Amino acid sequence: MSTVNETVNGTGVEETAWSQTEKSVLVPILSAEMVLGALGNGLALIVKVVRRNQFQCIYWFPFASLTLSDFSCSVLIISGSLLAVLTGGQRSPWCELVSLLKFTFMTASIGSIAVLCVQRFLGVPSTGSGLSVIMALACLASWLTGIIFGAVPVIYDWIKYDPSEMLCAVFWESSYSDMLVYILCAFSISIFIPFLLMLFCPLLTSAGCSKNCSRSQDDLSSVTPLIVMFYLLCYTPFAVSELILLGRLDLSPSPDWLRTLSSVMAYLDCGLNPIIYCTNQDFREAVLGLIWTSRKSSLPEPVLTSMRKLEA
Repeated sequence: MSTVNETVNGTGVEETAWSQTEKSVLVPILSAEMVLGALGNGLALIVKVVRRNQFQCIYWFPFASLTLSDFSCSVLIISGSLLAVLTGGQRSPWCELVSLLKFTFMTASIGSIAVLCVQRFLGVPSTGSGLSVIMALACLASWLTGIIFGAVPVIYDWIKYDPSEMLCAVFWESSYSDMLVYILCAFSISIFIPFLLMLFCPLLTSAGCSKNCSRSQDDLSSVTPLIVMFYLLCYTPFAVSELILLGRLDLSPSPDWLRTLSSVMAYLDCGLNPIIYCTNQDFREAVLGLIWTSRKSSLPEPVLTSMRKLEA
């Protein structure tokens, strides 16, 4: 998707004025993704806390971590992109913070899904064993890893606003070797290893090689294959964009339309996960029960105002 009227202000932040046609397409899409992600994941978090006894969730820690990262991305990152489209850019220090948070939430999401796949394959519940503590630490490590690798470009001042991605991102202008080292380290540790776990553990589980302690389809972990499938689908444009960047020795970024598509699709994944959770019948009933209870509590109670004695 092309942009027009690009300029660079005194702070080195690139700004852009989107055409009215582009805004008319992007603003509704980003608004819908933000609302769907924020409300859906917010409701999912409430259900997992308030109604946790109404559905079975053996591997609750990676589910909670994934939902929290999706909710945070919807509230902070998608809203930031929407505001950038409307106002024409992002400025420091919000610019650098958005870049750090986006990588953190993306790494936390794939790390949480990978831990969920491993727990489901090994049959390790989130409570009651030493392995469950290791799995919880692995989820926390994915958040910490995202913060570390997200902070490196900020420290070295590699960040500026990218109108095509609709937020501040890493730009390379000097050294191909620096870019190659950073991307290979970040992706091999934060992305590639979780990707392999996320890909092969569900396949082994489906093939019957799992030590899963719960074969019941009622458990919320039954939605894991759908979560993995849609995650891979939504992040394919992002992966292709980074591969194109690695293949260009002149450090030129991938096409504008591909970078825009990668952001839109990544944001979509945040809003799809709560819908995927609801494909589990027990979780869906817990959501409906929470909404119905809240609706009933908001209705006024009938009040006795008068009595009339009936004579025989």
